[in-house]
Amino acid sequence: MSKAKAIENKEIVQAIVIADSYNDNFQPFTSTKPLALLPVANVPLIEYTLETLNRNGVEEVIVFCSSHIDQVKRHIADRQAARCTWSTGMRVSIVSSEACRSIGEAIRDLDARNTIRGSVLLLGVESVTNADLAALLEEHKRLAKVDRGAVMTVVYKEGLRRMRTGNEVLVAHDPTTRRLLYHQRLAQHERERSFELPLDLFLANRDVAVCHGLLDPQIAVCSQAALPLFADNFDFLTRDDFVRGVLINEEILNSRIYVAKLAREEYAMRVNNWQSYHLVSLDVINRWVYPLVPDTAISEFRQQYKHFRNNVYRHRNVRLSRSCELDGDLVVGEECEIREGTYLRQSVVGRGCRIGRNCRIVNSFLLEGVTVGDGTVLSHCVLERAVTVGSRCTIEPGTVLGEGVEIPDGLTVGGLLLQASEPAADEWGTTPVEKIADRAYTIPVLDEEDSDSDEEEGGSGQPALNQPHAIAPLPERYPASVYEPSDEECDSGPASPVPEDANIFLSEVVESLKRGLAEKSNAEYLILEINSSRYAYNMALCEVNYYVVKAILQIMLQQDGVATNTVGTLRRLLAYFGVVFRNYIRDRDAMMDCLKALEEMCPASETVRAKLPQLVHYLYEADLIGEQVIIEWYDGLADAGLQAALSKLVQWLQESSEEEEDDDDDDDEEEED
Repeated sequence: MSKAKAIENKEIVQAIVIADSYNDNFQPFTSTKPLALLPVANVPLIEYTLETLNRNGVEEVIVFCSSHIDQVKRHIADRQAARCTWSTGMRVSIVSSEACRSIGEAIRDLDARNTIRGSVLLLGVESVTNADLAALLEEHKRLAKVDRGAVMTVVYKEGLRRMRTGNEVLVAHDPTTRRLLYHQRLAQHERERSFELPLDLFLANRDVAVCHGLLDPQIAVCSQAALPLFADNFDFLTRDDFVRGVLINEEILNSRIYVAKLAREEYAMRVNNWQSYHLVSLDVINRWVYPLVPDTAISEFRQQYKHFRNNVYRHRNVRLSRSCELDGDLVVGEECEIREGTYLRQSVVGRGCRIGRNCRIVNSFLLEGVTVGDGTVLSHCVLERAVTVGSRCTIEPGTVLGEGVEIPDGLTVGGLLLQASEPAADEWGTTPVEKIADRAYTIPVLDEEDSDSDEEEGGSGQPALNQPHAIAPLPERYPASVYEPSDEECDSGPASPVPEDANIFLSEVVESLKRGLAEKSNAEYLILEINSSRYAYNMALCEVNYYVVKAILQIMLQQDGVATNTVGTLRRLLAYFGVVFRNYIRDRDAMMDCLKALEEMCPASETVRAKLPQLVHYLYEADLIGEQVIIEWYDGLADAGLQAALSKLVQWLQESSEEEEDDDDDDDEEEED
């Protein structure tokens, strides 16, 4: 075969990205902006999607748009002109049709254009993932050679516990071939007590695996025959309709669907409403979507953010008061200003935001150009572009303030969706609209009773289309991973798993760390390995903190010369393991877990016992352990010998703290003069 013929026969790796959700779950944002430009950790959703596809070797991407088309085209053109990472090796084209009102119509439009030339990745712009999509594509091609009727491979991920986002499904499949046999989307409000599956499912199949609560990130691999099936069946409006239709008419259509479940270390989640937006934003901050994290400069060649302890990401150009407190899990964007006495935790602050004095901002997301007055409290809310909130306001959980909304001083807003201008008379039908302020009008939301009635009428367990939903509450302290919520409240210190499991987990962590140290591999990958072992042995987060520190200490004791240079040995190890250490030892409770690991190593190691004050002092000086945590741990020590050894260090810490307070008082007096 000639070289020209080989190039001609080579199949181009293609992907279809549906850039619209075809509902109003993101009102009021989507009334003026496309979903593709909704920022997650200050990066638009479409950048995550295109960067992932580029990393998986996709050569051609077709982005299908139905609303705010010009804004999407302008963004893609600007990014290509700026020569971002995905623009150099991947061709991105925009296909648009304002008449399309569903995914089915979009795919029928693409089928009519004859743009797809083989197996293709199909995903929504709201699908955030770091999965190996190239491997999924190759596996589907292999299946298609064995079974010519394989039209689609749908991708699922092990789901959440005790939480529903509207992305969960119940599926049954053949465990040997992975052929999908049954599919049911679960109700978002989690009211099912039992499930009914057809008896024929078990009579007609020798082996059936039933999986409950899988997450559906809306990622699939489609054969070329899948698009004509959409074209021939106009009742296929969503991908669920397609799956259900193929399963019902499998023999008539001679088509089959297969299941692919992602590995534990692979992340995939769909941003389908404001609740999942919160979850995915915090997962990005917590580095579960690595390498798509703020400090790796997503789709940029130049790093924009610096990564600090407790997952605080700060742009290089920000203005922070000395007395503001950045507690953890934060992204602070370019040209932001945060004034004195303000406290922030588990939040994202967009470009050019101005936050006043003595504010408290927790689990909230501020888009570009937001202004917050002095003494204001924001909790579990979203403030869109150019929002202004006055002084002494309280924005309660579940609130979304649309672009340009202005909240006057002293106002409390509880759980409302607000837009800046009065909606048209027929925009929300007969539902009354309330005026909160001159530039703040309510948007009606679907309550649970309405949702239930819609589910009974439609029978699909889905909320009505084109209807906003309120944000469901999230816990004040967000768990370490959306996939593995920690126990309700885990007391600091190791809990009591089955001893064999704890020992095996510890040995696996030690082996992973040893192998990484020997090979000098990327330390970020060690975190994925440790998390995978954590899931396998059902370890709570506080247990993981304890055993990771214990593993590092065990490796330290095996190094040459550790008895004479203990601190130097630990310093050398943390030069490599520092990323792992900081990932787990982040807040007060985790620091206490670390100190308890040191304490419990003392009876087994005379080296650790003798050098304990120096080790603790080094961790303090390296800004890995806080002063107050050390003092609290010291006060609770049961070993009088350890207390005596640590007494000078603790006394020094207390005296240093008092001197700093005196210096601050002197500075304040000078400023007043």
